[in-house]
Amino acid sequence: MAPAAARRARRRAPRRVRGTQPAGARARSAEDWWWERLAPSGSGYHLLQADSMLLVLPGPGPARTRVQRRAARRTQRPAPPAPRAPAVKARPRAAPVSEPQQGPDPGWGDRIPLEILLQIFGLLVAADGPVPFLGRAARVCRRWHEAASQPALWHTVTLSPPLAGRLAKSGAKAEKKLLASLEWLMPNRFSQLQRLTLIHWKSQVHPVLKLVSESCPRLTFLKLSDCHGVTPNALIVLAKACPQLHSLDIQHSMVDSTAVVSFLEEAGPRMCKLWLTYSSQTTAILGALLGSCCPRLQVLEVLRLLNLVWLPKPSGRAVAPGPGFPSLEELCLAGSACSFVSNEALGRLLHGSPKLRLLDLRGCARITPAGLHDLPCQDLEQLYLGLYGTSDRLTLAKEGSYLLTRKWCHALRELDLSGQGFSEKDLEEALAAFSVTPGGSHPALCSLNLRGTRVTPSTVSSVIRGCPGLLYLNLESCRCLPRGLKRAYRGQEEVQWCLEQLLTSLPSSS
Repeated sequence: MAPAAARRARRRAPRRVRGTQPAGARARSAEDWWWERLAPSGSGYHLLQADSMLLVLPGPGPARTRVQRRAARRTQRPAPPAPRAPAVKARPRAAPVSEPQQGPDPGWGDRIPLEILLQIFGLLVAADGPVPFLGRAARVCRRWHEAASQPALWHTVTLSPPLAGRLAKSGAKAEKKLLASLEWLMPNRFSQLQRLTLIHWKSQVHPVLKLVSESCPRLTFLKLSDCHGVTPNALIVLAKACPQLHSLDIQHSMVDSTAVVSFLEEAGPRMCKLWLTYSSQTTAILGALLGSCCPRLQVLEVLRLLNLVWLPKPSGRAVAPGPGFPSLEELCLAGSACSFVSNEALGRLLHGSPKLRLLDLRGCARITPAGLHDLPCQDLEQLYLGLYGTSDRLTLAKEGSYLLTRKWCHALRELDLSGQGFSEKDLEEALAAFSVTPGGSHPALCSLNLRGTRVTPSTVSSVIRGCPGLLYLNLESCRCLPRGLKRAYRGQEEVQWCLEQLLTSLPSSS
């Protein structure tokens, strides 16, 4: 009877379906199966579930919150034991073979060659500058720190102390704190520095320039914007320690004229670009420039503020003109205020500049076409003579504009005559030079500003027809033009539309 009772007990016991998990085991969903396949434990990767995608990322997963940890512990608790069935002798199972634990993946950053990483960093530095990118990249790993520490990447730097514009005490404290960092950065990172810009330095300019002269022998460009306390000694030491320095920008900074003159006497033979802000001391600087201290100067810009005018003092005795600036290509004396720059002063500056390409004299109402015609430059490309808000109280020249266009019509690309008082006939004769060019080629003119002039519809039509490359035409406040056409035109389509409207209005205006 015992064997028969055992067989009946086995028939009553519930059979386990193949593929089902034993009692107490956690049920696995399809999502768990995918997570286990894509990022198994110990592989060095983790999964991040977004709105519409599943990302496989290197490294350990993000830290879970306390609520998530509690929920995970609840799901891992074993289920209550089921009623025990009659004991059945189970077969011994083989112990599972443990897989070797894999270490974390070091990541792709360590596998990139240093040369490739330097090229990538160089592209980012060229687009956004070395600060703050290189400082942050140096904290990623040792390979990135090695790449970010290369002095070749720190070739262009702008330094501005924080808290600019606040109380003087806090600003001075911030400058001293930044200066302490520069004492380490200059010899360790800035040894190949080429372009340096200092902004809003009020009290520590001299120590910074001293560090630059000691650690940056390859410096070529220096800009001081809104800086105070620049001494002659600091600039002279900098000029001696940086033999490649050829560009200086001190616009909007309080720099004594003696400091600038001393610097030009030391570094003048190699100076190529100079930016100044006009003040009562600019005459001394221009006097030094006219004394042939900068024969290689290519760009000279004197920025005039709204409340200052340039009134050159005539010399008491006749002074022989120097060689001038034979390499000068750009001269800017523009400003929105009335200027008293005369033909004589302009001739003294440009009598030896045959390579001049850009001449900006906006606001210089005393400059006449005859004075410009006597300049030695033959291939001027950009000429700006616009007057803004000053022509109402000045006596302007009414003739002579044709002297400008006949001389430079073959090379002019941009011409600004806004606010000038030339007559209708004079403008017609002047702009007719762009209809016929030497050799039968089309003029290079692409920008023409005639705002506030007495230009006529026929004159504008001939200019548009003769200059197919015209991309900008300003006809605002032109009293001789019909209504609806007194505006600025940008692009060839708008310029051609203006031509069509002018052609239809010509019969009615005759």
